[in-house]
Amino acid sequence: MGWLLVGLCLLAGPVFAQRVEGDRAAAQGAYETEVAVRNQTDGEREKAFARALAQALTNVTGDRGVAQRPGVRDELGKAKDYVAGYDYRQDEGVSATGAPSFQTTLVVRFKQQDVDDLVAMLGLPSWPQPRAKPVLWLGIDDGSGPRLVGLGQYNAAKSIMDQAKRRGFALGLPAGNAAEQAAVGAIWRGDTGAIAALSKRYSPPVQLIGKLQRGATGWSADWLLVDHGKLLSSWQTVNADARRAMAGGADGAADAMFKRYAKASADGLPGVYRVHVLGIRNADDYLRLAGYLESISVVKRVIPIAATPAGLDLDLELVSGVANFARYVNRGGVMMTTTDLATEGVPAQGVTFQMSGG
Repeated sequence: MGWLLVGLCLLAGPVFAQRVEGDRAAAQGAYETEVAVRNQTDGEREKAFARALAQALTNVTGDRGVAQRPGVRDELGKAKDYVAGYDYRQDEGVSATGAPSFQTTLVVRFKQQDVDDLVAMLGLPSWPQPRAKPVLWLGIDDGSGPRLVGLGQYNAAKSIMDQAKRRGFALGLPAGNAAEQAAVGAIWRGDTGAIAALSKRYSPPVQLIGKLQRGATGWSADWLLVDHGKLLSSWQTVNADARRAMAGGADGAADAMFKRYAKASADGLPGVYRVHVLGIRNADDYLRLAGYLESISVVKRVIPIAATPAGLDLDLELVSGVANFARYVNRGGVMMTTTDLATEGVPAQGVTFQMSGG
């Protein structure tokens, strides 16, 4: 009986993993994310799942604005369907008044294949894996003169290293030997050629160059991203908190590399596509089809064209290509494509689907 109860729990939905003493829940990899929550109620968790899925999609695609792309918001409302499991973590800190403070964090693990299928279905531009690991040449001046952050000072750069991981890539630090320490002057001058020469011992040839300095009102950081000797982007981050000003370097680098390297699936071109649906026997079948199409995030609009004894002709306005639409519906059990898009491509006369039994 015990194994049966375990099986029923697994089938019931996302798994809440109990933690033992000393076992600290933390997100690992692109398909796991952490979001702050106010409590552990069902309603708060459901809302947090949507935020967590948005972050996972940001990790996987590299696109910080992915939540605003067509079709994504609808799927965020179904975030629970993508969840493989979750945990809670209590983080203790100190408030501005010096009193102890506590923050509850929800750690969510998503189903990798389902998230990948969602990216494909919606035709989202994606920054391919494996991704470059830029060398971070960071100089910091807190008022006592600029110094290079090398491997030995990893903790000083922890905020930008962690933010890079949250954006789906990694940064490396130089060893910090004497010759590299002297390069802090080149960082301050913005001499990308000198930094590129020092970076030849590292791979790949991508450098994130930053100078972080304290001013009268806070911290400012000036950034340069160089790829194979070409300046991809430059930007500045300013914040009263040095850690946040530093973390902005990871965001700017991720945005620039996404813009440079992101690709959308060839199957993902939006547009209006003609489809033929067979097997509609009565009004109930029609209503079932209409409700199903309404629930699919990739479908923006359904335009009836003609009804015949053989079936129904529709024009579907899709945020992604008809091949992605077919891939999605083939797993849904309501309709199946009878056109082999893998070998035939998209026929000029449209794609044919067959309704399943109700």
